[in-house]
Parts: sequence; structure tokens; C-alpha cells
Amino acid sequence: MEKKNEELTEKMKKETEETKVEEVLENPDQETEESSKEKELTLEEKYDQLQEENEQLNDRLIRKAAEFENFRRRSIADKSNWIKNATERLVLEICDVVDNFERALHSDLKKTDHKAFKKGIELIYQQLENLLKKEGVTKIVAEKRNLIQTYMKLWLIFHRI
Repeated sequence: MEKKNEELTEKMKKETEETKVEEVLENPDQETEESSKEKELTLEEKYDQLQEENEQLNDRLIRKAAEFENFRRRSIADKSNWIKNATERLVLEICDVVDNFERALHSDLKKTDHKAFKKGIELIYQQLENLLKKEGVTKIVAEKRNLIQTYMKLWLIFHRI
């Protein structure tokens, strides 16, 4: 029974192919019109696909540009916050030194020992010097040099940064 079904389907296929061939032979212009319509459809489909792909790529480009702009803004904000926090910490530590100087200046010099006063000022100086060392500031010794030349060199160094 299966063989009969296969034979019948084969006969039907042959008949449809024969009728198509006959139609083509009778109307050759119609075949070219149909094939050109198919080509136009495929070209239109390709165009639509390319348009859609172009829109997707433009969308991705716009998103990446916005993402980069947000990253740039965050970087600038982070950097300014970092500088603000670093400056704030340094100012607070310098305030401690200033407080110590104020206490020393407001003390009664007539009643206090001058040696103790000098020792207190030296300790405050040490505190300030340690703070500067901690921040990476070092002394530049200007032995046997003209002070103006040293100042100019320092000015050039700090303005290059």
C-alpha cells in the first residue's frame, strides 16, 4: 500500500511539472514578470533589512556615546570629590597646628617660662614639619645660592605640574 502511495505522489509531481513547463512555453513573458517581481521583493526585503540594521547600529552608537559621556562626567565628579576630600583632610590637620599656635600666642608670656615657651613652639614646628612630610613636601636646601634663583626654580617646578 505504501508503494502505491509513493507511485501516486510521483505521478502527481510529474504532472504538475509538466503543466508548469507547458505554461512557461505558452507564456514566456509571464515567467519573466513573475521572476522580476520576486527579485524586486527580495531587493525590497534586503533594503528593509539593511534599513533596520542601520537603525540598530545608529541606536547602539547613540547609546555608546551617551554611556561614554556619563562615564566622563562621573570621572570628573569623582576626581573633584577626591581632591575636595584630600584638601579637607589636610586643612583639618593644619587647623590642629594653628590651634596650637593660638594657644601659645594667648599664653601669658610674663608668667610663663621662656624656655618652656620656646620648647612649645619647637613642638608645634615639629608637628607642622611632620604633617608636611606626610603629605610629601620636602625641604629644598639653598646653600650658597642666590635666593632669587632658587625661587625661580621652585616657581618653574610648581607651574609645570
